[in-house]
Amino acid sequence: MPAGEAIGARVVRGPSFPLLRAAGLEAGYARGQAAISGLEFAVAGGESMAVLGPNGGGKTTLFRAVLGELAYTTGELEVTGEVAYVPQGERSRLDFPVSAFDVALMGTYGRLPWYRPIGRAERRSAAEALERVGLTDGVATPWGELSGGQRQRVLIARAIAQQAGVVLLDEPLAGVDQPSEQRVLQILGELRGEGRAVVVSTHDVELAASFDRVLCINARQIAFGAPAEVLDAEVLREVYGAEIVLLPGGEQAIVQGHGHGSDDHGEGR
Repeated sequence: MPAGEAIGARVVRGPSFPLLRAAGLEAGYARGQAAISGLEFAVAGGESMAVLGPNGGGKTTLFRAVLGELAYTTGELEVTGEVAYVPQGERSRLDFPVSAFDVALMGTYGRLPWYRPIGRAERRSAAEALERVGLTDGVATPWGELSGGQRQRVLIARAIAQQAGVVLLDEPLAGVDQPSEQRVLQILGELRGEGRAVVVSTHDVELAASFDRVLCINARQIAFGAPAEVLDAEVLREVYGAEIVLLPGGEQAIVQGHGHGSDDHGEGR
């Protein structure tokens, strides 16, 4: 089935040269039990996509499938080039003593053959990535002493140093302060301008409306397309469940299920 034609979901035509594409995608954690199904979307280099859905709606399942951590059972999933993943800073598990620079440097590991030690080029790449996220003065700061916003920016620096064409970010604004939020949004725009495909999971409708495309899911695909074409009351009622939220601009209240619990069998949002 061509991308852009989904059964039972509204889909607006996808980009022509995608770095990430799904067609009829279904994936889950138990045999015969799909956590997500019917996914049909495409994201090109230089485009951004928000994956919008409630906690437990399948956002993490999709990311795990894209990362190759979860085998999908049905359909097609095509990824061009390398994928970088940015988890939530507040949920990242870095229990051993590392600095902000050490974390950013981790993004270069995949480019090195096993026999080659880390060199000047890799260190320069990590330092430049930290400079881009505004943390030049904090390179030696231990991870445990960083604020939530600083952690998020360091993790984005790690992804920048990885030089991947597709960047996945899990709720990148969760737990960050206002200055870090603005910086993160600026960086996402820069990555998009460099020709990368930027994909962000969120349950924030207003944030999703600022992206080029929105993939609305809740166990199955509800809609995919430009925000103005898919973010309406009918779609959001299908995406969310039993609370109240305002549409972008605040003009209409609808039924929704926000909340801050974990997504997909406790694997994160």
